[in-house]
Amino acid sequence: MPGWVWIVIVAAVVVVVALAVLSMRARRRTRELQGRFGPEYERTLESAENKRVAEADLASRQERREKLDVRPLTAAARERYLAQWQSAQAQFVDTPGAAVAAADQLIQSAMAERGYPVDDFDTRAADISVDHPQVVENYREAHRLAQGNADGNGSTEDLRQAMRHYRALFEELVEPVADEPVSRDRAESDSRVTSRVRIGTDRDGSDR
Repeated sequence: MPGWVWIVIVAAVVVVVALAVLSMRARRRTRELQGRFGPEYERTLESAENKRVAEADLASRQERREKLDVRPLTAAARERYLAQWQSAQAQFVDTPGAAVAAADQLIQSAMAERGYPVDDFDTRAADISVDHPQVVENYREAHRLAQGNADGNGSTEDLRQAMRHYRALFEELVEPVADEPVSRDRAESDSRVTSRVRIGTDRDGSDR
């Protein structure tokens, strides 16, 4: 067999092996991102141009997050935020718009104290999606509803829903376990915190 034929065969084998390695790496990257981001992976995939773009976005968020010095709240800070949240939810009865604005500010303050940049909402949501992918969509929906109210297009029910969505993220931010990269056990978290920060039907009409 001519020597050039062997060269072609070897080159073809190298190409096939390289493609197999690249495919394996791509599948592994997908599994890692799915495991890290959970439902946020699917949401990003649906809104992106294609899978490659979506995964590049998620990987970029993860790389950015790894550069941040995010830390848990101190016990004193946690108690302070819980007390402030209770004040905000009590305010809902008379001034629901102001209560939602206070809840939004509490979220930003807690994030800043923990070490997250809070320059703009998109950045905050992207950073939160890495550590708290289960509740970042709550944060987006709360922000949307609050913005609608600020623009004069909201209702009391919208504000009540916004408050509940803000609460989902607030609970994770102030919990001691919130310094973990991903909070996966929402049921356990709810059982520890809901009694402290629940918005009851006797105060603002939301369900218990």
